[in-house]
Amino acid sequence: MRLGVLDVGSNTVHLLVVDAHEGARPLPAYSHKADLRLADHLEDGERLSEEGETLLRDFVDEALQVAEDKGVEDLVAFATSAVRDASNGEDVLARIREDKRIDIRALSGEEEARLTFLAVRRWFGWSSGRLLVVDIGGGSLEVASGIDEEPDAAFSLPLGAGRLTRDWFTADPPPAEEVRNVRRHVRAEIARRVGDVARYGAADHAVATSKTFKQLARIGGAAPTADGPYQRRVLAGTALTEWTDKLAAMPAAERAELPGVSERRAPQLLAGAIVADAAMDLFELPELEICPWALREGVILRRLDMITG
Repeated sequence: MRLGVLDVGSNTVHLLVVDAHEGARPLPAYSHKADLRLADHLEDGERLSEEGETLLRDFVDEALQVAEDKGVEDLVAFATSAVRDASNGEDVLARIREDKRIDIRALSGEEEARLTFLAVRRWFGWSSGRLLVVDIGGGSLEVASGIDEEPDAAFSLPLGAGRLTRDWFTADPPPAEEVRNVRRHVRAEIARRVGDVARYGAADHAVATSKTFKQLARIGGAAPTADGPYQRRVLAGTALTEWTDKLAAMPAAERAELPGVSERRAPQLLAGAIVADAAMDLFELPELEICPWALREGVILRRLDMITG
């Protein structure tokens, strides 16, 4: 069966087409995406602008045509923090549902954490024991921990790399005082939720997903994407702490020259590093293994379970 998943993220809107069959891993067949940066189209930080809605509607039109051309039989569409947090986000999605005849809704932060956890569990399997999964997006940080396919603890915090960069930094590179303020804010927010995870015991396997973690691991010495998804990639806490200090002194243009760092994500890499460093420190994680599967794959796996169950 050919499935499609349309992921409306804070930075990128992405249609992923996969061939999925019961008992087999989903195989990517086609990818179509655009860097819409919907979070930058929030007026006064609250409402998605008309321009932002138009950009999204135009991409949905493209995605529906691509899905038809590629023979997609079932399409799942969802939005994450940028649309979820917009005061008119549900109205925007309702208009798209009616006009485009597509069932699209905003996932809650907890749903994001749970679906990402499912993808990681399926990728690494039961031998990983108790998993702790950390994901940094453009608008939010998701954390989930558990022994089964459904996590015992799952939560989301408004600590995305893009959000923090927009709301806290005023220069490139930012002044040291702003970096300290972000660090203080991030650590206080995460510290409030550490007990939700710690009460279930230490993790046997700590895992990270998302572009932010992949880029941080790459500049820390992990293998490039070209080496394939089965190459083990690890982000060490000591290396991350050193690189966080280095990134704070670099302008975005200099960060973009680092291995694995894209020009469009370079401006928010420092904020992402601050969040990653805080999470690893507060959850007492010496290293995080990078998982190639994340939210989109979790949505596909859940959908496939529903179809074949």
